[in-house]
Amino acid sequence: MTTLVTGAAGFIGSSTAAALLERGESVIGLDNLNDYYDIRLKHARLDRLEAISPSFEFFTGDVASDLVGEIVSAHGVDRIVHLAAQAGVRHSLEHPETYVSANVMGFLKVLEAARAHPVEHLVYASTSSVYGTNTSLPFTETDTADHPVSLYAATKRSNELMAHSYSHLFDIPTTGLRFFTVYGPWGRPDMALFLFTQRILAGEPITLFNYGKHRRDFTYIDDIVEGITRVLDQPPSPQPAAVPHPGASPSARYRVFNIGSNAPIELMRYVELLEENLGRKATIEFEPMQPGDIEASHASVDALDRAVGYRPATPIEVGIARFVEWYRDYYRP
Repeated sequence: MTTLVTGAAGFIGSSTAAALLERGESVIGLDNLNDYYDIRLKHARLDRLEAISPSFEFFTGDVASDLVGEIVSAHGVDRIVHLAAQAGVRHSLEHPETYVSANVMGFLKVLEAARAHPVEHLVYASTSSVYGTNTSLPFTETDTADHPVSLYAATKRSNELMAHSYSHLFDIPTTGLRFFTVYGPWGRPDMALFLFTQRILAGEPITLFNYGKHRRDFTYIDDIVEGITRVLDQPPSPQPAAVPHPGASPSARYRVFNIGSNAPIELMRYVELLEENLGRKATIEFEPMQPGDIEASHASVDALDRAVGYRPATPIEVGIARFVEWYRDYYRP
């Protein structure tokens, strides 16, 4: 079994590739290794994958190019896990073109590769941000997701719609996963846990937007990877036998799921746990809500549980402790 993992040098991509390699599969990784954050961390993730198995092959290149199709054709790719994207809600306010290129055109190239060289399953990353102005909690897959409040969320919602059209027209089995605030070892330096840890250890203040009143469905990376691999192994059937999506083509092998912890916590509790594990108190600066942000997220994972038996297993107390242990080992602060 050969799986193409796009975004293989990224946080979720490298963790997913590691899990597939550890169970004896062949993995082809693709990443453009851009400098959105420290590229040394990306190379360290790739070194980790190469150490796991010789069945890992890596290509440097842009997902929004013909390279995706060339890899799928030349290497007999059986499945695709598409995790390459330009991430970050706030960054999208200043660099919109980057998001359209990476997230929309990049996904089109992946879909076209799967169309030209049929694969058993295409699993791709969406985001909880697609729920936008929705205030009904927990978020469920039948809730409206047509009013995103950031361009990043809009590009990911477009991916879901594009996947539906290709599943309907070309019988490509697709599953989208709406990630809810993923954290853990090997994480992204632009995300809250990483930034807070770095600044607390340096004696610098941390900023809490919305005056610290955010609630988030923080999801540990191992639980995310467990969900991805379970989904990957079970391609969708046509709609009547799969999870129903109102208005979807009944013949399309198409699904979209939430994947989260189903246990949201207040951001202040998140900081308290981090302080406990670091053995230091944080200096906090409170700021108002940022444009494009949402106040609360809470994932219903009932549909994913029914479909593939997914249930998150890592309490936030355990996840933060593991992240701090990894951070201290990696950075030696």
